[in-house]
Amino acid sequence: MPADLDLTAYRLDVDERFAASRLDTARWFPHFLPHWSTLDDSGTRPETGDGLRLIIDAATTPWAPAIDGSRTAHLQTGHYSGPVGSPVGQHRFADDLRVRTALPESTLWQLGHGVVEVRAKAIAHPDAMVAFWPIGIERDPRDSGELCVFEIFGHELDATGGLVGVGVKAHHDDRLVDDFEKVRVEGDLTAFHDYAVEWLPDRIRFFIDGALVKTSHQAIAYPMQLMLDVFESPRADGTRDLAAFPHVFEVAHVRSWVGNQSAE
Repeated sequence: MPADLDLTAYRLDVDERFAASRLDTARWFPHFLPHWSTLDDSGTRPETGDGLRLIIDAATTPWAPAIDGSRTAHLQTGHYSGPVGSPVGQHRFADDLRVRTALPESTLWQLGHGVVEVRAKAIAHPDAMVAFWPIGIERDPRDSGELCVFEIFGHELDATGGLVGVGVKAHHDDRLVDDFEKVRVEGDLTAFHDYAVEWLPDRIRFFIDGALVKTSHQAIAYPMQLMLDVFESPRADGTRDLAAFPHVFEVAHVRSWVGNQSAE
């Protein structure tokens, strides 16, 4: 099995460079899980034109202040939830969640077997985390698995590199097991790096700068939507590092490839 990402068996399907002056809302939904919150609190004002900039600043409020103090700037490529008051919705991270905002189902950009890659910069601040994590649409609540392509906390970076979280998270899918780890990557992670996943019928392979860093021998058959974001975690004392703002998550491109899945 090759140790490097080989795209010769694939064809480029989407090459999103965020070159237009406004976000392509036929592909991206600028809200983070609005069904557990409101459209106002979960909304994001991305900057595009020469890549993507997702920004958290001093005026950014928690995305769901009743249940989570985290602030986020986020894009996703679909949405699904049940009616107001129901527990049905994507990414049920707590048992007592109930839908506050009901929206029509939306599937803007779905992934299947193939490759998806993000070129992005991490943020070296202890309160910040950046991530790219496709998740199941969850029409069937078991279809909730996650492919964590990267998850980088600012407090896990140092002068020579840092930790990058990669792998599979099962969530409510009892056909999967959690297979997630943090791998050490040398170099300046606040510069652009390429993070990719090759999703095959019988295994899932994770790459950083084209090099294989993890393989999970699991099968996922349902489609997924993209989740791309920066978070600011709440501090225990409620303070924020105002001098550090804005936290800017820079993304140069998001690309996906489809084709022959018989990679050896």
